[in-house]
Amino acid sequence: MSGLVNALVIVAVIGVVIVRQVRPRRVATGGRWWLLPVVLAVVAVRDGGLIDGAHRDASIALLGAELAVGAVMGLAWAGTTRMWTGTDGAVWAQGTRATIAVWVLGIAIRVGLYAAAAGTGIHQHTGSLLLAVAGTLLVRGGVLVLRAQRGHASYPAVS
Repeated sequence: MSGLVNALVIVAVIGVVIVRQVRPRRVATGGRWWLLPVVLAVVAVRDGGLIDGAHRDASIALLGAELAVGAVMGLAWAGTTRMWTGTDGAVWAQGTRATIAVWVLGIAIRVGLYAAAAGTGIHQHTGSLLLAVAGTLLVRGGVLVLRAQRGHASYPAVS
């Protein structure tokens, strides 16, 4: 895919995720919560361009930083998500204001990484951001599923 298409996919995924996180949603512990992150990762890797050949080591370091930010953001996002057990026994989740703060901080850090890359002449393909978003979604989904399976909902049943 072209850079523009990747950018549109990233914006669409982030938009859908943000809209979905502010609404209460049932946590699908046995579902395919991992499918979207895996598809995004495959698209990012398949397109190539994750490493700038002219600045290989620095580019790998930036990609690693991007993935680390994505993983930490996924952990923080899951940690700030309110969870509760409904009257039917299902576990529900909803993002909080702190979750929005995590997103804002994560985006600011990523903008900083891209600025650092641009300042040093390193070309970063949109695939690295797509891969980091996939990592964020995978970590967040995995943590929420573990919390739900272990009965670690943070609030009692809502009537």
